[in-house]
Amino acid sequence: MKYSTIHDTAECWNVSERSVRNYCAQGRVEGAYRDGKTWMIPAGAPKPERKPRAGKLPDTLIKRLREEQESGLSGGIYHRLQIDFTYNSNHIEGSRLTHDQTRYIFETNTISLDNASAVNVDDIVETVNHFRCVDYCIKNAHRPLSEAMIKSLHHTLKAGSSDSRKPWFAIGGYKRMANEVGGRETTLPEDVPSAMRNLLAAYNAAEVKTLDGLLDFHVSFERIHPFQDGNGRVGRLILFKECLHWDIIPFIITDDLKMFYYRGLQNWTQERGWLRDTVLTSQDRFKTLLTRFQLV
Repeated sequence: MKYSTIHDTAECWNVSERSVRNYCAQGRVEGAYRDGKTWMIPAGAPKPERKPRAGKLPDTLIKRLREEQESGLSGGIYHRLQIDFTYNSNHIEGSRLTHDQTRYIFETNTISLDNASAVNVDDIVETVNHFRCVDYCIKNAHRPLSEAMIKSLHHTLKAGSSDSRKPWFAIGGYKRMANEVGGRETTLPEDVPSAMRNLLAAYNAAEVKTLDGLLDFHVSFERIHPFQDGNGRVGRLILFKECLHWDIIPFIITDDLKMFYYRGLQNWTQERGWLRDTVLTSQDRFKTLLTRFQLV
């Protein structure tokens, strides 16, 4: 009989090597045996079926997120996602709150300033607001993407911030003043409504969404830059919502990938590989969370 390595079996089953070892250790792979420190697995062995879990624990990410959100469960993937996503997305846009401060706000709805430098109130307000935006995306994951939904995300994100008190800043509404992003001109305010309608019509016309389709939308959205501020965070929230909708592994752009992300946005038309590879790296990292919380 021919045998396969853990590595080859993991690739064949599309799971992690750790999962393969667990299957073997649990006696769920017929004919597998341990040789020293490794497992010998019969070539072509079928992947074990998932065991039913006590209490019917949801086996999809969206179901798990909704259950943990509704129950207020602490320490689950919803808890971890809220903190990591909010911290990193805000940090990209200049928030000075630390990951621990973000976690503390989520867990206690307070913030400790002991031995800390001054904290921008907007950073705190928009952190709490981002938590609410994530909840909105989870609740509405399977609704078609619309202008109303996008505007609602922006309104929720910026509500109560100093921007909301500026007479020229329209929270939940498209920009009134021209702006630039990364030295690139964006769509003029008077052209934004038609540009957004055309973008959404083209996006929603596709019956099935792919990762590249989501990234196409994201790049176009950021180049339109429809809001006065908050476009990056709203754009990444849309990506998160659409990943949940179309069973695409979500991703969080972390600080070490920020410049690759910006480069990918800037050069998407000429070279798709830069942004795609950055996102694939982020997806690989998210997969470790899915494994940890038994969702793969």
